[in-house]
Amino acid sequence: QVQLVESGGELVQAGGSLRLSCAASGRTFNGYGMGWFRQAPGKEREFVAGITGSGGNMHYADSVKGRFTISRDNAKNTVYLQMNSLKPEDTAVYYCAQRTSFPISVHDYEYTYWGQGTQVTVSS
Repeated sequence: QVQLVESGGELVQAGGSLRLSCAASGRTFNGYGMGWFRQAPGKEREFVAGITGSGGNMHYADSVKGRFTISRDNAKNTVYLQMNSLKPEDTAVYYCAQRTSFPISVHDYEYTYWGQGTQVTVSS
């Protein structure tokens, strides 16, 4: 029903910046909450940031507060994750996901649709 495609991941030096994009197609997603998650090899999947359908409210994991910014452009059906001051511990596959409800959730099991992920590698 919904397809999500992430892009923008690459190798960067510590202290650098990246902007990830998540393009949605197949149906409207503007009314539902969206989230970014990440997973490193051997680690559990971790909530990074979430945003409500309107873009009016955002929530961040403590590990990225002050460094990452989530936003959305509903006219383009796209969600972004601006990542600044990157650290080696930010290295992971980053996934975007869409709920079928309206508020933000930090729980991956409350998201219905997932992208394939984009690799972010931060070198020291």
